[in-house]
Amino acid sequence: MLNLNDLQIFVQVVDHGGFTAAGRALGLPKQTLSKRVIELERRAGVRLIQRTSRSFVVTELGSELYRHAAAMVIEAEAAENVILGRLAEPSGTVRVTASVPTVQTRLAPLLPRVATAYPKIRIVLHASDRFVDVVQEGYDIALRTHFDPLPDSELVQRRVSTEHFWLVASPSYLDGRKVDDPDQLSGLDGIFARQGQTDWTLTSAHGGQRSVTLAARYVANEGNAILAAAAAGLGVASLPSSMCEAQVASGALVRVAPAWTAGEIATTLIVPSRRGLLPSVRIVADLIAAQLRG
Repeated sequence: MLNLNDLQIFVQVVDHGGFTAAGRALGLPKQTLSKRVIELERRAGVRLIQRTSRSFVVTELGSELYRHAAAMVIEAEAAENVILGRLAEPSGTVRVTASVPTVQTRLAPLLPRVATAYPKIRIVLHASDRFVDVVQEGYDIALRTHFDPLPDSELVQRRVSTEHFWLVASPSYLDGRKVDDPDQLSGLDGIFARQGQTDWTLTSAHGGQRSVTLAARYVANEGNAILAAAAAGLGVASLPSSMCEAQVASGALVRVAPAWTAGEIATTLIVPSRRGLLPSVRIVADLIAAQLRG
């Protein structure tokens, strides 16, 4: 294959009608340009330019090669301008994937605002609770919620939030009862995330731990289903604070044993690589991280 740099030099030499003028335009000695064209001719196996001290004539094959090489240079410059344009102003498609609850509670209200603020960024949001292969499936950003630390990988991981599980129940279920201490949970019904579960380990702000056991009134392995069951008055539920804080603020739900939490869950933002991160991806990732930290 012919050297692409030599082809570019050949185009410049032909465009400027000689080595001296091309050397001035490129800021290179004419001897250097001459050597590169000679090397190009050697690899091509044909004479491209007939030159003497008094004449400079492009051969028939040289003219044909010039047409193709000049088109190649134009395409290369266009490709470079695409990259420079993307780097100068955030633009292009940013593909984001996250779990269904994270999309519903955090990303659904945020990403439309990002798209409005940056009209040249096109966001593709994918909600899935399955394990997504970020690289193989072509995602720029992934958000993963997890209890245990994520395994080491070549992906770039940024922990963006850690939130506690609150115990909540509807005012109608509590019926005026004030439950401030874990001992007061005895005899209440529980809404659990898995079959056979009947207890939670609670942690106080000072690090103390207590285990509480409730009667399993309702079981659901999806957060919004648990939230709906709690709002319907079926018992006490354990939910991430981000899923129930709006209902607590409105009075639709009440925190039970509010000085205690029932564990915590982390959210980590993942990008395939730190190097070569496009401004559009960096901006969306930073805004997501700021929203989750908030």
